[in-house]
Amino acid sequence: MADKIIVPTLGESLTEATVAKWLKKVGDPVQMDEAIVELETDKVSVEVTAPKSGVISSIIAKEGSTVKVGGELGQVDTSAKAGSSPKKVEAENIPSVKTEAQPIKAASKKDELSPAVKRIVEEKKIDISSIEGTGKDGRILKGDLVGLMGFSPSPNKKKIEKGEEERVKMTRLRSTIAKRLKEAQNNAAMLTTFNEVDMSMIIQIRKDNKEEFEKRYGTKLGFMSFFVKACVNALQTYPSVNAEIQGEDIVYKNYYNIGVAVGTDKGLVVPVLTNADELSFAEIEKEIINLGNKAKNNQLTIDELQGGTFTITNGGIYGSMLSTPIINPPQSGVLGMHNIVQRAVVINGKIEIRPIMYLALSYDHRLIDGKEAVSFLVRVKEILEDPRRLFLNL
Repeated sequence: MADKIIVPTLGESLTEATVAKWLKKVGDPVQMDEAIVELETDKVSVEVTAPKSGVISSIIAKEGSTVKVGGELGQVDTSAKAGSSPKKVEAENIPSVKTEAQPIKAASKKDELSPAVKRIVEEKKIDISSIEGTGKDGRILKGDLVGLMGFSPSPNKKKIEKGEEERVKMTRLRSTIAKRLKEAQNNAAMLTTFNEVDMSMIIQIRKDNKEEFEKRYGTKLGFMSFFVKACVNALQTYPSVNAEIQGEDIVYKNYYNIGVAVGTDKGLVVPVLTNADELSFAEIEKEIINLGNKAKNNQLTIDELQGGTFTITNGGIYGSMLSTPIINPPQSGVLGMHNIVQRAVVINGKIEIRPIMYLALSYDHRLIDGKEAVSFLVRVKEILEDPRRLFLNL
């Protein structure tokens, strides 16, 4: 008896996806609710689980193919036992199946693996004890395993006069990112204004309160909560930056959903802090960590990526000194953060060394006038340089 593996509902407005990777092959045993295939949508990756326990009897949708919601991906033979031949097989040679996964040998506690990386390590039987991860705190990422996995994305290679080229099909997520960014440039009258902010007071506040804050709330006090709070305050003061154009109408948003751009190995995603104006500093920090981890492990839901009214992107974590961020349509503004550098500045007629960050605000000039954009950024600067304004409502 066979059960169909069906493409699940992917989220609002999403009707199709691309089969990114089969985690099991024909003849492999599976348990009910075990992940068996990864789908890639315009926004996120989705794992499809086995409808019942049994053996994979057929794979209908091959890797790279486009499938629609409700479509059939393959079948699970629920009457077959692990290690036995399935009734329906669409593969010429089925290798013997080992039902026990090889244990993962971890070098240290810092080598905690994401589910996706763990799966690769188990499937390819990779000893990670001698691998130095390039992720945060030495965490091992997918890219660290590429050379040890024994396969590549099967690019088409050809020899040319100056060397070898590779042609790899663009993923659905990367294709969507490309289209949306080009759409933003084509449709919006995009302009960028810049300013600088003295981070001395925020750095001092974090230094004075980090231990008590972490002890009380169970999370570290970072920079992003200050920036989110500052942006919400500035958006409330200059509502056009929180608005969007729909046809011939301007829609002003009386809620503040702040998107926080996160770079992943598959591309840039922007999970959203919903109702950020109602969140405390600790709640903002916890949610940013939660969404960041979900993004890196391909666990974001569609709902967590929708409804943003303004975006913050931090190129400073990669060492960027200055950039012109691109608007995330249909939003009308995006704030770019950059690295903090000790610079010589003039304070009360004297030269002092201060930790300075350059800020960039890209905005849609069709909706936001230059005066409003500059004033918005100045407001953000004022709050960051003296966060006490947030508590005094100044």
